[in-house]
Amino acid sequence: MTLRQVGEDALLVETDRIERVTALYIELLARRDELPEIAEIVPAARTVLLDGVTDRPLLLRKLAEWTVPLHPAAEGPLVEVPTVYDGADLAEIAARWGVSPEAAVRIHSEPEYRVAFCGFAPGFGYLTGLPECYELPRRETPRSSVPAGSVALAGSFTGVYPHSSPGGWQLLGRTTLTLWDVRRDPPALLAPGVRVRFVPVPDTLSGSRLPPAGSRATSGRATDHR
Repeated sequence: MTLRQVGEDALLVETDRIERVTALYIELLARRDELPEIAEIVPAARTVLLDGVTDRPLLLRKLAEWTVPLHPAAEGPLVEVPTVYDGADLAEIAARWGVSPEAAVRIHSEPEYRVAFCGFAPGFGYLTGLPECYELPRRETPRSSVPAGSVALAGSFTGVYPHSSPGGWQLLGRTTLTLWDVRRDPPALLAPGVRVRFVPVPDTLSGSRLPPAGSRATSGRATDHR
C-alpha cells in the first residue's frame, strides 16, 4: 500500500489491483473501531479514500503497520436484477465471444457479481465477477444517450446505468429497477460489497416485457442470502 495525504483531513491508499482494494475495504470496515474517526471510506478501482479523518498522523502510523490478506470478500446482501437481454450490442457481444446470443445471456447471468466500487454517476456500481476471458473494450464511439436501466459491459466490469446519460459501454439489456432514489435510505441500490445476480426475464430474446413494477422480482430490495 502507498499512503498519500490529501487535502486537510483525508488519506488516499493506493494499491496495485482491485482485489487488494476489496480486501482493504473489508479490513477497514471490520477494524474501524481501532482507528481514529473516519467520516467516509470510498473504494475505487485501485485506491481507497479515507475522508474526514480526525487524527491523520495516527491513522498513517496504524495503516503503515497493517498487512492486509487477500481473503475472500465478506458476505453482503443480495440484489436480484431482472433483465431483458435485448441490448443493442448483444449480437456483437455474442459474436466476440464466439457464441449465440442465447449462450451470451447464459454466460452473463450465471456468475454472482459484487459491487467493487461506485462512481461515474450517483448509483452507478462497478460490478466484478465476469470471468476474464469475457472482458470487452468500451465502444470506440460512445453513444450520446444510453437509457436508464441499461445493463452494460466494459473491460472487466458490468454496470447498470441509473439515469439516461452518454456512455461507451457495450449494451446487453435493460432492467426497470430504480438504481438511485433520494427518497430511499440509502439512495443507492448498489453499494460496495453488495452481491448481484442478473435474472433473465423468460423469453427475453422474443421481446417479452418485464414483470410489473412492485412485483417480487422487481422490488429492488436487497435480500440477505448468507
